[in-house]
Amino acid sequence: MRVWMILAVLTLSACQHVSPPPPPVVGEIRDLRSGQTLTPQALLVELAKPSRVIVGEQHDNRDHHVLQRWLLQALGDRRPQGSLLLEMLTPDQQPRVDEVRRAARVPADLPGALAWQPGWDWDLYGPIVRFALSQPYPLLAANLDAVEVRAFYAHPPALIGVRSSAAPVKDELLAQISESHCGLLPASQMPAMLAVQQQRDRRIAERLLTAPTPALLFAGAYHARKDVGVPIHALDLAASEAPTVLMLAQQGSEVTAAMADYVWYTPATPAPDYCEEMRKQFGK
Repeated sequence: MRVWMILAVLTLSACQHVSPPPPPVVGEIRDLRSGQTLTPQALLVELAKPSRVIVGEQHDNRDHHVLQRWLLQALGDRRPQGSLLLEMLTPDQQPRVDEVRRAARVPADLPGALAWQPGWDWDLYGPIVRFALSQPYPLLAANLDAVEVRAFYAHPPALIGVRSSAAPVKDELLAQISESHCGLLPASQMPAMLAVQQQRDRRIAERLLTAPTPALLFAGAYHARKDVGVPIHALDLAASEAPTVLMLAQQGSEVTAAMADYVWYTPATPAPDYCEEMRKQFGK
């Protein structure tokens, strides 16, 4: 009887969930639907439920990438992960990613083996990519490749979909494109830039809907937004429900329930003056 009781206790303890370590970044987490403040553990419980989750980031914010790495591992500890998709990977890189995953060991020059694009800071994204490549689930490209971008820019296609083609969506994206280019883009380029942005969102949505689930996508904040980004394209593609969105944002940013389901506010960090460099490029 004593042996049976010991075995029962050991079995029970093995089945109990072991909580992951706390996140390495402090901040406030809010459920934007209820207005409640959540603990990191409570957020994990919620994010483990949906089949598709988008995590929106600020590309140059180190805290956001640290949290993404933590979320990826912590969610994988709660339930099997189906796939990870990255905006930072393009279709022509997918064969390289798959080859590295099949290799017996990680290449010494991993960025070179993946043809990692220099526009994405490897110091920030490398830890996420390295961890994902060590896992049993696929790491998937979610973006357009350069040839497709040039084609869409030269000949903007008509976008099919009631939600994504709505005037308020296009107006919001045009304003964001203008602001992100410091107001320096000629008006003549704006329709083509909008077409590329929306075709990126459409491609990301297509990839997310066909990826093994539970699927997790890391992408820029505007791609992630429920009101103008990938989620409305998923609905236009006849998804039964929109992906769940967690937005990572700096303190002081405004994130509403129309934009995301959850927000994790991280400490504000000094922002480089990208506009000064861009004005030099434009000769302004």
